[in-house]
Amino acid sequence: MDLDARIRRRQRRNDERRLIRDDESLSPVAHVAEPSDRGPVFERLLDHLDPVFDGTLPPNAYVHGPFGAGKSAVVTALVTHLGRLSSETGSVIHTSTRAASPPSPGFVYVDLRETTSEFAFYHRVLDALAEDAVPEHGVSTQTLRDRLHDLLGASRSGVVVAVDHVSEPDTADTDGLVELFAGLPSNVSWLAVGRDDPEETRLTEYTATSIRVDAYQRQMLVDVLMTRASAALARRALDHRLARRIAAWADGNAHDALAALFVAAVRASRADRTHVSERDVDAAVAEIPQPSASLARALALPANKQLVLGHLVALDAADRASVSATTEAISDRPDVDLTRGTVKRYLYEMAEAGIVERVQSERRDGKGRPPSRVELRVPPTAFRRLYDRAQ
Repeated sequence: MDLDARIRRRQRRNDERRLIRDDESLSPVAHVAEPSDRGPVFERLLDHLDPVFDGTLPPNAYVHGPFGAGKSAVVTALVTHLGRLSSETGSVIHTSTRAASPPSPGFVYVDLRETTSEFAFYHRVLDALAEDAVPEHGVSTQTLRDRLHDLLGASRSGVVVAVDHVSEPDTADTDGLVELFAGLPSNVSWLAVGRDDPEETRLTEYTATSIRVDAYQRQMLVDVLMTRASAALARRALDHRLARRIAAWADGNAHDALAALFVAAVRASRADRTHVSERDVDAAVAEIPQPSASLARALALPANKQLVLGHLVALDAADRASVSATTEAISDRPDVDLTRGTVKRYLYEMAEAGIVERVQSERRDGKGRPPSRVELRVPPTAFRRLYDRAQ
């Protein structure tokens, strides 16, 4: 009797009953190692970064495009691959004209959503380059900057720093970012990534070129959805017809398309179905606010704000009828150890950041100023599932 074979058969059978097989691959905030159908964008970025293959630094550049165009996915994938290349001994792409192996510049990725201070910025860059761990306490910002200059002063090749999500709420403004860049050693070039058009940001005063990332074309977005479904869901869980419908609705926005797939799959899984149905897609599309906020931004909030948002997404309409009602409902939760004043302040701050929205309610009695209520700018099912998984 082959007991192992019997066990494997039962494992496969049970796996076939499960719709969601890989939460990480399904997550709309996860970036895949090689984003689908983005070859031309990679080529434009590689054209700009081509000097690194000769061991020299490229000039500064600004990468821009609309929300959901896949800028972060492309840049993080490229930095990961080039960073791996630069860390290998004698690493360089050889051609018929390149027989030598000059040292390649290093690569560092900085997400401004998670790097919210001058200290954190220099710590992130230094920690990515230093062999030993960099202390997070007991050192000054100036000490980190001095150590970074000392470290790169001995480097012949330098470093390219990719700085993502520039000019977003709760991140360094343009002037602050220019000062941070000015504090870097001279053998550092930077690649800033944001949504603003080049003429709308001062950063382009310090760059040699701007690289645009356009929104996804519909068929490209269908391919992205089918690739994610193939990696994360049971076989034939999503048919092309529904993928085309999601892509058409998302109108080039990969964030919203992936969020819709995620919500639809979660709903189908909760109903114990083995495939995503049309009604799951209908419900998912209806749940995603338009315009929506980035789920990754919401998940980058400080822990207490995420706690408040986690409870907010679970409230019914009555508890969100006014800011006061929402504040009271969240403050009364047993796991919320925050004053009502703090909860209300968090709601206002999240509204300023675009994570939620304050909407003026209608007053039927005609007396006084109507109250404002809190509306979500992130899909509640997606945020709550991702938030719970991270705890």
